[in-house]
Amino acid sequence: MRFSVREIRRRAAVSGAHGTVRRLAPVGFAVALVLVQIAYPLTSGDARDRVTVAVVLLSAGTALAHATATRGIRYAAGVLVVVSGLGLAAEVVGTATGVPFGCYDYAVDRLGPALSGVPLVVPLAWTGGLYPIWVVAGLLSRRALSRIGLTAVGAVGWDLFLDPQMVADGQWTWCDTDSGLPGLPEIPVTNYLGWFTVALLMGTLLTVLDRAVPASVGLDIPPNPSAGLDKVSAISVPVAVFLWTWLGSALAHAVFLGLPISACYGGVGLAVLGLPLLRHLRFSRPRPERAG
Repeated sequence: MRFSVREIRRRAAVSGAHGTVRRLAPVGFAVALVLVQIAYPLTSGDARDRVTVAVVLLSAGTALAHATATRGIRYAAGVLVVVSGLGLAAEVVGTATGVPFGCYDYAVDRLGPALSGVPLVVPLAWTGGLYPIWVVAGLLSRRALSRIGLTAVGAVGWDLFLDPQMVADGQWTWCDTDSGLPGLPEIPVTNYLGWFTVALLMGTLLTVLDRAVPASVGLDIPPNPSAGLDKVSAISVPVAVFLWTWLGSALAHAVFLGLPISACYGGVGLAVLGLPLLRHLRFSRPRPERAG
């Protein structure tokens, strides 16, 4: 089949437009995510529940849009299946048996449709929260085992923000409210051990996915530090979301939500990845060439 020059140019223009939309979609989702999260402390009751659902959907949308833009639709689908699928399984088993997180129950009819007592937005929250941690862990380590471990540590750091915030809002409650960390007795330590275990398994399966679905646009994760920000910029959206989650959540918990203890725990927990990330970005910045 032969095409005219005009037809070839038209197809190239359409392809270019689609590529531009695909590259800008993660940015659009991320901006909307930040704006909706800013609205969270300003709401209450049913309005806050709707904001919570919107935050989950936008965080998952940001993650999947970025995965699609940088690695292709097959990779994004794989991320969704691995993270949300395993997250849903862990939550269903967890609410039914208390393993691996401990005994807990979700509030009824607050976050939309549920399966076996687990709101269906919850597994999407796993994808939206874990994906930027996974990307950042890949920036910090080229070794698979180290990246998996960092992902698990980061997931626990994120949950040190998430669980206190959602428990304070009444989205779920624990059977054991006296076995938590100092200052957070209402959330048992078993919860964080469960998060670490589930995130380890997620990281392991994502490693398999990374090897099974090669990058479709030449994205190297983790990038070669000598390549400068041309590579780092390709993952700027999940990096920005990670930094916003870390620093923005610490500020929100300390100032707007009345949760200073979780602000400290979560801030320190995500700093395990956040501080090395800031150092990495600093030294990855291309240096100006000296004249002469």
